[in-house]
Amino acid sequence: MKRTTPFTFWLLAAALLLVACSGSQTGTQPPADGNPAGSGIYADDVFMIVGTTTQAYDLLTILTDGVEGIEIIPLMGAGIDPHLYQPTESDIAAMNEADMVVYSGLFLEGQFDTVFEALREQGVVIYAMSKPVKEGGFTIGGFDLSEELVDVDDPHFWFDPRNWELTITDLAETLSEVDPDHAGIYTANGEVYTSQMELLFDWANQSMRSVDEGQRYLVTSHDAFQYFGAAFGWEMTAIQGLSTEDEAGVGDIQGVVDFILQNQIPVVFVESSIPPDTIEAVIEAVRAAGGEVRIGLREMYSDAMGEPGTFGGTYIGMLAENVYTVLQSYDCAGAAATIADWPVELSPQPPADLLTADCGS
Repeated sequence: MKRTTPFTFWLLAAALLLVACSGSQTGTQPPADGNPAGSGIYADDVFMIVGTTTQAYDLLTILTDGVEGIEIIPLMGAGIDPHLYQPTESDIAAMNEADMVVYSGLFLEGQFDTVFEALREQGVVIYAMSKPVKEGGFTIGGFDLSEELVDVDDPHFWFDPRNWELTITDLAETLSEVDPDHAGIYTANGEVYTSQMELLFDWANQSMRSVDEGQRYLVTSHDAFQYFGAAFGWEMTAIQGLSTEDEAGVGDIQGVVDFILQNQIPVVFVESSIPPDTIEAVIEAVRAAGGEVRIGLREMYSDAMGEPGTFGGTYIGMLAENVYTVLQSYDCAGAAATIADWPVELSPQPPADLLTADCGS
């Protein structure tokens, strides 16, 4: 399906310019989804799908495994912050050529909405992975992102594997509708992967709840782990809000410092897609106040997964590595934590160097 006419390209470029100049989303509602599939997939013997985030790309590669003629193009790589990412000319060109674009939604991709609307008008199938979670009533709401975006949902829904299970099933069904000739493959891949989510949730839940309930506090750079905490019984506190567009001020840092001191929290965590400056400021302030807190053994994955080909470069590995990082860090700080044995049926297997922790001095 080719849409490289000059008019279309400049329409999308203008949409990009509008978003880039505004610095935020221009509407108060996410784009509507569920537009019918175009008739041009495989027109050039290729079904081209763009996945905006690392999570989208990972899921698409799993669900389409075994289908000939699929081309999946990722836009954002490891360590990229989707809240701040602005689509480039090459991104627009890829989406303009695509038959389908899969994105996260709930305003995670803060600079894309106008581009999605233009693409939808051109007949591209636009799918939000958050759609079945929102429709099922499993989002966490009540957050204000800006003066225009109030009482919106936390976009980090994938940190509860039960939510990701909903996305897996719904995206497999959507792919089957768009490409019915391969519906059996999409469905079978989805069923296998949802069974993996059940194993992952049970393992993580058992492990995370091994910490005494009174010590289950997770302090991070920005507020990306509400679903993670709700799933596994932890209370979350962050310096920045839901979006990294929000700048942390002195009051934000002091509030977290007070929370750490009051609750005797032993560890704080840096995220792979966020600079460590604010966390380092918190640690210095806690120590200046006579408290003691250490930084986590590793960076945590929040908005982006790890490098392709690594354990953390998969959805399962990303979430599992976060569990290992939290619990090993707490154990090093003197809080009892027990990590359950990894299920033999769950793949990929954690690397050996992740199974042991070097607590240092």
